[in-house]
Amino acid sequence: MFADTGRLHIAVQKSGRLAQYSRDLLRDAGLRIQNGKNELTARVDNFPIDLMFVRDDDIPTFVADAVCEFGIVGRNVLEEFGAGEAEPRFDVAAPLGFGRCALKVAVPESFDYRGPESLAGERIATSYPGLLRRFLADHGVEASVVKMSGAVELAPRLGIARFVCDLVSTGATLEANGLVPVETVLESEAVLVRTRRPLSPAKAELADNLFRRIEGVLATQESKYIMLNAPEEALGEIADILPGAEAPTVIPLAGRPGHYAVHAVCQESVFWETLQKLKAAGASAILVMPIEKMML
Repeated sequence: MFADTGRLHIAVQKSGRLAQYSRDLLRDAGLRIQNGKNELTARVDNFPIDLMFVRDDDIPTFVADAVCEFGIVGRNVLEEFGAGEAEPRFDVAAPLGFGRCALKVAVPESFDYRGPESLAGERIATSYPGLLRRFLADHGVEASVVKMSGAVELAPRLGIARFVCDLVSTGATLEANGLVPVETVLESEAVLVRTRRPLSPAKAELADNLFRRIEGVLATQESKYIMLNAPEEALGEIADILPGAEAPTVIPLAGRPGHYAVHAVCQESVFWETLQKLKAAGASAILVMPIEKMML
């Protein structure tokens, strides 16, 4: 474990599908990361934080043992780690909205699949034996779980196993190998995890400040700032239409009695259909703008 220098440590994937997204999230939170992509660590210039670049399946261990106070990892990796733990030693602080995929059981296209009972007595290849065994147990199915480190979709072709349980994003890899997904074991995305080990008061304050920054970044991803004009009689209906908005700010328009400017932060997606509904309710001069920063 690192000597306590008073700096926080964040474990992130060194390479892979979450690596760049994780860096982008931290940069959006205002962290100036020194160039350390090909190193094991990188220092943050403007915040007492060091990044640790590690394998994704090592991140839960780093956080659980408080080697790193935070980590960014796929829920699939986290749940597989937790499948062998009596009790979690970390908390999921926030889902991050990127790296979405699903762990699915797949069978040959020609197989007549009739539910989980069709897996009984079969061999299933996977890189996630803990999650697959839990799924099978939940459905009362006994099957042989064959652990593979990669290229799981090739298992049927190589005669290793008849079925597979693998991560799926588009499904193209399964389709290319004559397989179709039939059961979802886990829906996954990147998550921010935080150690349960107690921190010193100074570190706890730093950790809370960092989390608030990340929380603010996540809040702006779908949020939009809406401004519009409306007559007084339309304000109630317009407030009901605004997606995910708290009480909007209503300001009288100079020189136009009975008319108001309405400003609102909408924490849900704003679609063209929403604008059409606002227009039909009496809104005019509708302006939708992105939000760069927001502190909750």
